[in-house]
Amino acid sequence: MSKSIQEIHVGDQASLKRAFTQKQVEEFAELTLDKNPAHMDEEYAKTSIFKDRIVHGMFVSTMFSTIFGMDFPGVGSIYTKQSLSFKRPVYFGDEILAVVTVTELNYERNRVLFDCQMTNQRGEIVLVGSAEIMPPVK
Repeated sequence: MSKSIQEIHVGDQASLKRAFTQKQVEEFAELTLDKNPAHMDEEYAKTSIFKDRIVHGMFVSTMFSTIFGMDFPGVGSIYTKQSLSFKRPVYFGDEILAVVTVTELNYERNRVLFDCQMTNQRGEIVLVGSAEIMPPVK
């Protein structure tokens, strides 16, 4: 169910939890052509600062898009801006919790500003940012 700006309030939140598998990372690499060895090559990854293969940061960030487009505000929303800051790597199998929180409403422009944050199963922040969404007009 979609929400219009009139149905949204500062402080409202939505979340999504998921883990990323090796197969999904390989499929993402195939779709995007981003086959960086940090994601694809186990031997290379062992020599990197991460010491193991990691999930593409942009793949992880799609969790925000899922929330905005499918849940809150939902179908009919239009993504207009997103900032991202990657704080920690996400490894295959990590369980990531994405939370978006409404920080500002601009009724005149029909825009909702969100704080965006992701944590792993240990409660460590892996990604932070902000987003601007145009919710559907009802």
